[in-house]
Formats: sequence, C-alpha cells, structure tokens
Amino acid sequence: MSEFDNEADGLNDKEFEEHLKQFEDMINTGTVHYFDADDIEEIIDYYLQWLNYDLAKKAIDYGLERFPFSSIIKIRYAQYLSSQHYTHEALTILNEVEQIERNNFDLYMARGYIYSQMGLGEQAIENFKNALPLAENKDEVYVALGIEFLNEDKPDDALYYLKKAIKLNAKNEMALNELSLCFDLTGKSHEAIAFFEDYIDNHPYSYFAWFNLGLGYSRMGLFEKAIQAYDYAIAINEQFSSAYFNKANSLAQLERYEDAIEVYRETFKHEDHDPTTYYYIGECYENLDRYEEALVNYNKCVKLDPANADAWLGIGVVLDALNRLTESVHYVKKAIEINPNEAEYWYVFAEVQEKLGFIEEAGLAFQRVIELDYPDYDAYLDYAKLLHHSGYMEECINTLLDGIKKFPDVAELYYRLGVIFIDSHKRKESMEFFEQALQMDYTKHAEIFEYAPVLANDSEILNLISTFKK
Repeated sequence: MSEFDNEADGLNDKEFEEHLKQFEDMINTGTVHYFDADDIEEIIDYYLQWLNYDLAKKAIDYGLERFPFSSIIKIRYAQYLSSQHYTHEALTILNEVEQIERNNFDLYMARGYIYSQMGLGEQAIENFKNALPLAENKDEVYVALGIEFLNEDKPDDALYYLKKAIKLNAKNEMALNELSLCFDLTGKSHEAIAFFEDYIDNHPYSYFAWFNLGLGYSRMGLFEKAIQAYDYAIAINEQFSSAYFNKANSLAQLERYEDAIEVYRETFKHEDHDPTTYYYIGECYENLDRYEEALVNYNKCVKLDPANADAWLGIGVVLDALNRLTESVHYVKKAIEINPNEAEYWYVFAEVQEKLGFIEEAGLAFQRVIELDYPDYDAYLDYAKLLHHSGYMEECINTLLDGIKKFPDVAELYYRLGVIFIDSHKRKESMEFFEQALQMDYTKHAEIFEYAPVLANDSEILNLISTFKK
C-alpha cells in the first residue's frame, strides 16, 4: 500500500466518523441530515457489527424510507430481524430480494447464516455454495462452509474447505483456529503438526500458527514441544492470553505445578480474571498438597462462576483431605446438584459417605456411579469392598460379576472375586477365578494378599501361583 493510500484511508475513516456523529445527532436532537445510500449502509453495518441493534434498526428505518428499492438495506433488515429471532420474517424479505436480484452475494451469505441459526445445515450449505461464484474474497465463504460442516458433525468436509480458505488467504485467523479443531476432531494430530510446521516456515511471525502448533503437540502428549511453541506465540504477541493459559496447562501435565501456577497468573495481566483459571490454579495447589491455597482459588472460581461444578467438587475434595468430612459432603452435594449426571462427583460422594460411616448412602452413591457408566473398573472394586466389609456377600459377588461383564480383561476383578469366594466358603469357585486371573496377568497376583493378607499362608493358593511362575 502506498503512502497516498494510507492517507486516503485516514480521510475515509474521518469522514465515516463524521457521518456517524451526524446520524447520532439526528437521532438525539431531531436535526435533519441527508445521507446517501452508501453512507447509510456503512452506518448500518457498523451498528450490526457492534451488536447495537437499537441504533441499527433506526439506521435501517432511515434507509428503507429514503431508499426503498435498495437490496443491500433490505438484506441488512433481514439480518437485523434474524438477530431478534424473527427468522421466518427475515427469510421472507430475502426471498423477495432474490426475485429482483438473483446474483447478490450478500443475499446468499445472509440466508446461509439464518438457516445455520435455525439449525438447517443443508440449506445453509446450499446458500453458501451459491455465494461462492459471486464472492470477491472466496476464503470468507470457505470458512462459512467449514464451520457449517463442523456444525453438521462432518469434520473431514470442514477440513477440506478450511484448507481452501487458508490457501487463498494465509492470514485468515478464523480459518486457522477452526482448522486446528478439525484436526483434533478427525484425530489427525500428526497431519496438524505437519501442516502448522509447514505454515510457520512461510509465516514465521504468525502467533496463531505457533499457538495451533502447540495445541497439536499437546494433543500428542508432547508437552515440552508444546511449551516451546506457546513461548514463540507469546514472544510474537505478549498479550496473547490463550497461549499463557495453554502453556500453563502443559506445565501442569508435566507436574511442574509451581511453574504452571506462575504462568496461569500471567493470564490475569492480559484478560479479565477468568474463573476457569482460578480452578486450574486451585488444582495445582491441590496436587502440591497446599490445601489452604487450593481452597482460596477454588472459592475465587465459584464466586465468579457459581455454576462451576468442578470447583465445588474441588472444595469438597480438599476438605476431605483436611479431614473436614462433614463440610466436604456439603460441597460435593453442591457439585452434584449442578451436574447430577457426572459419575466422578458421585464417586467422591460415595467415598466421603463411607468415611463418615454412612454405609447405605455410600452404597447408593456407588450404584449411581455404575449406572452413569463410569469408565474405570475401580468403581466395581470399591463398591464390592464396601459391600464385603458390611457383610453383604451375595451383593458383593454380584457386583464383581457385573464388573467382569463390563471389563472382561481386567485381572484385578478376578483376583478380588477369588478372595470373596474364599470368604464365602466357596473354595472351588475361588480357585477357578484365581486360575483365570493368573492366566490373564500373573504379575498382579499380589492383589490377593494386599486385600487379604491372611491368605499369604494359604498353601493351595501359593501352589497354584507357583504353577504359573515363569
């Protein structure tokens, strides 16, 4: 761009600001000003962009009164209506515009976004495709198509269009970010890393690219490399709070909790204090067994976001660690009230209730954990232990059998069931399960004696184990 072009842009900006002031003076004082169609279109676009719908409507009314045949003002009116959730009325206006002017890029884009808002993905995609041959900047349309295919749970199609957008406009930041999400959803982490490394070779000062490269490394579990990539993003743009946040996450994954806390706090210099950041700081302090500091940060989180169930649970877990069990139950219950279908919350609730001696409540909570399809076999072991120690032998056996149905390849469940059958005076069944467990994983036979030390002197069990020793 030449020096003359810069100067012209400055004049245009100044002229637009003057028009904007004149329009707002007219609204506030009733002073009459004349604006041509281009001027009023710019004013409408400005208010719609900044979501100032009240003034946008006043500018649209002015435009429609003076330029009733302007297609672009009618289209902006349709966009305004859709922003107020009058989508059918908006579509009616756009259909009327189409009868007069079929080759209008803004018409198809506006209608595509309205269909998207209505959840009608196929119609949205059709309109975006109709806009393509009419577009001056086709990357804008490719991004719209990519996002719509993401909305339709078709990340491979989204990837195709977002790559086309980047090919046309390498600096399209929205395309870069959505592309990173597509790589994640399609499980193409290696391709993501290769793509962003190649992109950085050509655009080494793109902090978005370095950030997305960091995300790719994080998804691969390469946290040291991720940290290096985030550091480059920060070096290019020191205000980029997301890079600090994700760097801190990677540090926490490496169990460098002190460093993670420091970097999490760095985000507060560049954005409003975010409740999620306080939550993660609290989690780091919890992992360092610095429980009072964990409580301070979890409390800051729920003060800013009372609906953050994880933080309420965090408070409960920390109070449990401090042996403040009665208080702990209150906060775990709060997490469950917010998200009653989170198995992890019920698991913590069951454990705290068991420590308090409320066996029935603990049992019901363990049942809820299992109903919610908890992904780990430990739930069956812990529930069975509660039942065993409470004398409910048949229920204990059935729970472990259910666990084996769900996790047929987990030797620990078979070892435990073997122990329970011995305690139930069913030695034959016990030996059968011990034998199955030993065939599955001999190395874990110590599970028997950890749970029931008295069996360390059982010659039949010891002889069976010795036959599997290699």
